[in-house]
Amino acid sequence: MKTEKIKVHFSHRDVLHPTNPIPVNLIGAGGTGSQMLTALARMNHSLNALGHAGLLVTLWDDDTVSPANLGRQLFAECEVGLYKSVALINRCNRFFGTDWKATHCKFGYKPSSLPTQSTIYISCVDTAAARFEIAETLKGLQTERHYRNVPRYWMDFGNSRTTGQVILATLGKVQQPVSEEFVTIDTLPFITDEFGELLRHSESEDNTPSCSLAEALDKQDLFINSTLAQMGSSLLWNLFRHGMTAYRGFFLNLENFRTTPIGV
Repeated sequence: MKTEKIKVHFSHRDVLHPTNPIPVNLIGAGGTGSQMLTALARMNHSLNALGHAGLLVTLWDDDTVSPANLGRQLFAECEVGLYKSVALINRCNRFFGTDWKATHCKFGYKPSSLPTQSTIYISCVDTAAARFEIAETLKGLQTERHYRNVPRYWMDFGNSRTTGQVILATLGKVQQPVSEEFVTIDTLPFITDEFGELLRHSESEDNTPSCSLAEALDKQDLFINSTLAQMGSSLLWNLFRHGMTAYRGFFLNLENFRTTPIGV
């Protein structure tokens, strides 16, 4: 009997064997973004211990910390009124000894701005409109020639109250090795291309800021963001640690504890 080959995506060489720390743009410093920053810091520390150059993260968010953010997001009472990105990066740098950067403005396409150009983009934003804006920015970056910090991957996190998803995409084709054991996949589609209609439909949801933690918990459950961040980080970690992945994301339902993986 002939066994069907498993489909996999092999990581780009820029991710596996970088000369310098890999530039990462983390977009959004709220419920998921604040959790994701800590996961990236742990990942960076582990990669360094394995002889890898590690990560160089720039965190983008123009929002400030409000009392409603305390508890569900990783902020302290003394940080109320500060820019989320600045508060998180300062804390992360002190704790892990990194030299990561904070940008207290919305992520946008600025050809003269170096932080816009990175190898990996991770978006943790609240609205479909923001995702489409990020997608357009990244597609614009693909048309340009950069001699460094060439965009390779985009990982998007999104969630409702008790459900969510993580989707990994490539920015263009990633050259794959010849393999007799696997079927290699060189292109992973953008979430905006594959699930564009669903995203547009979700835009009718209420995205107004919450005035209290109790109101915020009515919109997003306490552990949906941290669960997504941990599982998404595991997917990203596989690209570094194993150099390949058979999955490009997953759907999560925290209400019934069910996860559905998405193959490459």
